[in-house]
Amino acid sequence: MNSYQQKDLQYIWHPCSQMKDYEDFPPIVIERGKGAYLYDVDGKSYLDAVSSWWVNLFGHANDRINRALSEQAQKLEHVIFANFSHVPAIDLAEEIVRIAPEGLSKVFFADNGSSAVEAALKMSFHYHQQTGHPGKTKFAAITDAYHGETLGALSVGDIDLYSKIYKPLMMNTFRAAGPDCYRCPYGKSREMCAAECFDSLERVVTEHADEICGVIIEPLVQCAAGMKIYPPVYLKKLRRLCTKHNIHFIADEIAVGFGRTGKMFACEHAGISPDMMCVSKGITAGYLPLSLVVTTDAIFSAFYADYAELKAFLHSHSYTGNALACAVARESLRIFHDEDVLARNEIKARMISEKVATLFNAHPYVGEYRQQGMIGALELVADKKTKAAFDWQKRVGYGIYRIALEKGVLLRPLGNVIYFMPPYIVEEEDIEKMVSVALASINQYFKL
Repeated sequence: MNSYQQKDLQYIWHPCSQMKDYEDFPPIVIERGKGAYLYDVDGKSYLDAVSSWWVNLFGHANDRINRALSEQAQKLEHVIFANFSHVPAIDLAEEIVRIAPEGLSKVFFADNGSSAVEAALKMSFHYHQQTGHPGKTKFAAITDAYHGETLGALSVGDIDLYSKIYKPLMMNTFRAAGPDCYRCPYGKSREMCAAECFDSLERVVTEHADEICGVIIEPLVQCAAGMKIYPPVYLKKLRRLCTKHNIHFIADEIAVGFGRTGKMFACEHAGISPDMMCVSKGITAGYLPLSLVVTTDAIFSAFYADYAELKAFLHSHSYTGNALACAVARESLRIFHDEDVLARNEIKARMISEKVATLFNAHPYVGEYRQQGMIGALELVADKKTKAAFDWQKRVGYGIYRIALEKGVLLRPLGNVIYFMPPYIVEEEDIEKMVSVALASINQYFKL
């Protein structure tokens, strides 16, 4: 253990960690990054195959974004965003509206994904209170959902690891069984189904429509649940259902937006527009915290009145609309346009798929490989025939993660799911390394 690691353990409490694990596996202290690679203080390199918690789109220390950040820092770092504004925020909002699904025309700024979810939930509730539907006070969501870790976001989430202990503090949410295409109870495949599993959500919403403000969902991929991918038809059905019952469709695109699924926003695969869309993570390409709730003129109008009517949406954060973050986000969107990123990602996604098919064909412990755009996931199972999962206490994924780090690849697991979510600037040799190290690490763990 080097001196940096010792000081880290003396002073820092890390997120999503059991700190006792760090006694024999101390934190890796990163000194610098470049492209798809991170370099620790001892000079060892690591391929960042998870984009540092899914945020880094165009590589570490990207030259274009570095310049944009530096130039903005010479002009304005931050200014109060109430009754003040600045050019980077205006430019960013204009571009977001231009590329967002049709009908999303107003941009509300926040500073991280959970904050965007909180704002959207409050906005939805508040809207119904001000439009003659005071009984609409609750939300509906699906099983295995993840929407962040503030109390409101946890309330609409459904991963006990994060939320179970806090249930006495959380608001009640109507919960429906979500899609599980790998273990489909209808015996269908995600490629050949009509989202029969939507029946569960439809029953819940129909029964409680007079009480429900909005339905919140992660479009196409439930990321924290293990990259569970489901078909676009599910979203089409949800759009129709929400419209029928005057319920807001809240799309949590925080992890899946900005090209991750093969389109700029995951809702585009279904050809639908939500009433609110929460975005964060990749919006600043991994540089600075920023999030947005993009919504409609109709929702905005419910809050637009003379001050004395007290209809304003009084929700704020000190760093709302931070100028540095907005400048970086603006440059990130320019890179998408200038470098035809989505088209290039199609080629790279195909490379990943083909490499996995070649190396993992008939692997005894890989129950399914699923992929959507630049998201790929290997679900490890104890029995392929029955699809029986490994006992979570064995921490199979964690063991493989440690082996992969020794081999120079960062593959942080989701339980027993090993996933690939690399920066968009990876080249063929990086993809080769990412997938081959995953295979070698899995085989080493199982002594194959």
